[in-house]
Amino acid sequence: MIAQSREGYRSIAKHSSVLYFSIADLPNIDPMYQYSLAWFINLYIMSIEQSNKSKILEKRLRYLTDHFTYSLYKNVCRSLFEKDKLLFSFLLCTNLLKDRKEVNQEQFIFFLTGGIGLENNVKNPAPEWLSDKSWDEVCRMSDLSGFGGFRKSFMVNIADWKRYYDAKEPQKIKLPEPWQSKLSDFQKMTVLRCIRPDKIVQAVTNFVEEKLGRHFIEPPPFNISTCYQDSNSTMPLIFVLSPGADPMAGLLKFAEDKGFGGAKFNAISLGQGQGPIAKKMIESGQEDGSWVALQNVHLAVSWMPQLEKICEDFSPETVNPNFRLWLTSYPSPKFPVTVLQNSVKMTNEPPTGLKANLYQSFTTDPVSDPKFFSGCPEKEVVFEKLLFSLCFFHAIVQERKKFGPIGWNIPYGFNDSDLRISLQQLQLFVNEYSHIPLNAVTYLTGECNYGGRVTDDWDRRCITTILRVYYNEDVVHDNKYKFSPSAPTMLLRVGPTIPTSSSSNNFHLPNCRRCLVCTTTWTSQGSFRIQSIFLKTYC
Repeated sequence: MIAQSREGYRSIAKHSSVLYFSIADLPNIDPMYQYSLAWFINLYIMSIEQSNKSKILEKRLRYLTDHFTYSLYKNVCRSLFEKDKLLFSFLLCTNLLKDRKEVNQEQFIFFLTGGIGLENNVKNPAPEWLSDKSWDEVCRMSDLSGFGGFRKSFMVNIADWKRYYDAKEPQKIKLPEPWQSKLSDFQKMTVLRCIRPDKIVQAVTNFVEEKLGRHFIEPPPFNISTCYQDSNSTMPLIFVLSPGADPMAGLLKFAEDKGFGGAKFNAISLGQGQGPIAKKMIESGQEDGSWVALQNVHLAVSWMPQLEKICEDFSPETVNPNFRLWLTSYPSPKFPVTVLQNSVKMTNEPPTGLKANLYQSFTTDPVSDPKFFSGCPEKEVVFEKLLFSLCFFHAIVQERKKFGPIGWNIPYGFNDSDLRISLQQLQLFVNEYSHIPLNAVTYLTGECNYGGRVTDDWDRRCITTILRVYYNEDVVHDNKYKFSPSAPTMLLRVGPTIPTSSSSNNFHLPNCRRCLVCTTTWTSQGSFRIQSIFLKTYC
């Protein structure tokens, strides 16, 4: 009877093994992406406890599978850089499909590599629009199972494929027959990879959304409180740094909120000769329950083995339960693997998209602090309008970096510290002057805080021009002012409560108590869905 019951759970066991070996491949992308089997099992046990229950085995397995898959995605995503999050989603998706025999391994390898580049004796039938590289890949793809006769069909129907090539969004249109009805979704994406490789990121995004769901392409926003709740006194918390990232300001604010400010928080930047001091800090913290932050661990390569030994000696019996060890480090192949595998890892990069960027700005210090947000008595309307404008400007300048030279001639590491000091200066000027000196605020923000990072003259001119769209008299006085003249408007009212989360469909701006003019649609809960560029205004 017991053996028969166990057999019923074989499918979820196989599913979980596929997930584990998916994350086991991640160190090939970055040495900091390390996860232990013990961590994986603990996460699985938590899913068993937290997922929906049912006496019907099929339903129970479905609930457990869905909950654990997304729980793993969320926990791994918070430790990945933005550039690797879609790759991880795609890896999860394809591994699960390969396990179901819906994706062929040979075709998957070709999708990643384009095949081995041997000499191609078949002449390119359309050199005026199809590159030789693309034609070579089409020929190699024709030799794969499922693509028999593709090359001949391509040459015969060259006009149809030209229309496919010229399409604005080829990932959304049908392939010329018989390939539209003959190929699977993954095989169609392989065809796109050969002919229009510039659209493959959008195609992969659509593919993952269709197979796993939209929540697997919208990583949850960074939340230090959630990471803290998942840790304990014997589990270090590691910030994996990227250029321009500085998590210390947010960590200091979080420590203060948790009652570990002042003497209860000790920090040191590692370097030559700092190892013994750091060791004494950790020993002291283990006894009195204070927090210890070791910055730039990647610079102390010679001390890393000692750090590994210290972390291995952590024991719940000897360590104060309030103690936490916080580490910051750039990716380093020398970082102890055991520490990485048994820690809570976090990255704090600007999130992808205006929606996620705005949400992060409104849910992190200082905007999330009610005292700061209401810090302009009798001038709340003006301050909150300009605050929203500044947050939108911050999202815009960070998103432009993703467009290469079209966005900025030189990529700049604009980060939360630029936004934080600009917000504090804005509040100061709003409080000190009856009429806001917008020229002074614009100069400090555009030329000093953000402009201080800009080294190219044309980029400096561009950023100050962009800022004038968000800092001007019309923003303050025109209740129907639009950041983009092409955006239709809709007036939305947001309640005074601060939502605790943002779903994949609904987007909330915490602390917004007035009105929003947006290109949006209503939801019954008083939130709204952003569809395009928008702005803030008041009734």
